[in-house]
Amino acid sequence: MSVLNHINPHVNKVIPYQPGRPIEEVARELGLNPDEIIKLASNESPLGVSPKAVRAMKKACVEMHRYPDGGAYYLRQRISKHYGFPPDHFIFGCGSNEIIEFIGHSFLYPGVSAVMSEKAFVIYRIICGMFGAEAVEVPMKGLTHDLKAIIRAIRPDTRVVFVCNPNNPTGTMVREKDVSAFMKKIPEHVLVVFDEAYAEITYKKMPDTLAYVRKNRNVIVLRSFSKAYGLAGLRIGYGIAKPEIIHALEKPRQPFNVNSMAQIAAAAALDDQGFVRRSRRTYRKGATLIMKTCSEMGLEFEPPVANFMLIKVRNGIEVFNELQQKGVIVRPMGPYNLPEWIRVSIGTESENMKFLSALKEVANARKK
Repeated sequence: MSVLNHINPHVNKVIPYQPGRPIEEVARELGLNPDEIIKLASNESPLGVSPKAVRAMKKACVEMHRYPDGGAYYLRQRISKHYGFPPDHFIFGCGSNEIIEFIGHSFLYPGVSAVMSEKAFVIYRIICGMFGAEAVEVPMKGLTHDLKAIIRAIRPDTRVVFVCNPNNPTGTMVREKDVSAFMKKIPEHVLVVFDEAYAEITYKKMPDTLAYVRKNRNVIVLRSFSKAYGLAGLRIGYGIAKPEIIHALEKPRQPFNVNSMAQIAAAAALDDQGFVRRSRRTYRKGATLIMKTCSEMGLEFEPPVANFMLIKVRNGIEVFNELQQKGVIVRPMGPYNLPEWIRVSIGTESENMKFLSALKEVANARKK
């Protein structure tokens, strides 16, 4: 009998996450020049890496023969000062995605459930599947979390509620008053995960979810260095919660899960708030241009609050493929049950112009 007959049955049912396609892969497949392809599929920073992080990494290159600091001491001290929380309120991961996995290890297992919106980050459903927990997916109100419906979906066996805000992939945000009403009704046996990977680059006022950490509630706030600081390739994120929750999540964490270069770059990037402000200006300007052009083309869209947006193009996978032929990589939304939509990251001015030019060409060709 093959060893494959003995795969963990929960893991065996999981459909792996499909990331945005790399430029090099598309270039090889379609015979295109990689230098002429733009990738607007994965909500990456179009401005590159935080300059302060770059300088810190260059200086640290000669130290990479040593294992990382397993406790991320210097980054922990730096981020503690940045947020005004004691050092024991933080956990670090290989992207905030790994911390979601720690939550699965610690709180999800057969016989329990987690609640999330039906069009929230697909990783939540995947993590539930890996650990044999039930993923309770709640319909949205339009393309925004229906927090009242999420409350109603909580059961005695619910251990975790995921709230991605701003939500990936829809690009919508729930407001402070809605979060406040939501938190008043959350039972004590539930951990609320506020997944805020885009918090630093949103154009709208974020709900103060850290206030619930200060109040010692059963809440963890997830943040990332991938979006605001341009460190997606280093994979580093963190969670903020009361020490008891952090201690539980540390149990499944491997000793050197965050590499040295990521720790060094992240600590330096926190001082580069000028880079974050430039990024926000770039995204706001780009969003204005893309929304204006879509309106002129008669295309429905979801007004963005961060560095990505949804555009309704009737057949997302076909438009995705046709844009790829023109050297533009976006994201089809079929896996989120939004087959008529594509998600596009907001890029530099030249990238946005190339995308819009290609989109017009595709739209005109489809009319013939």
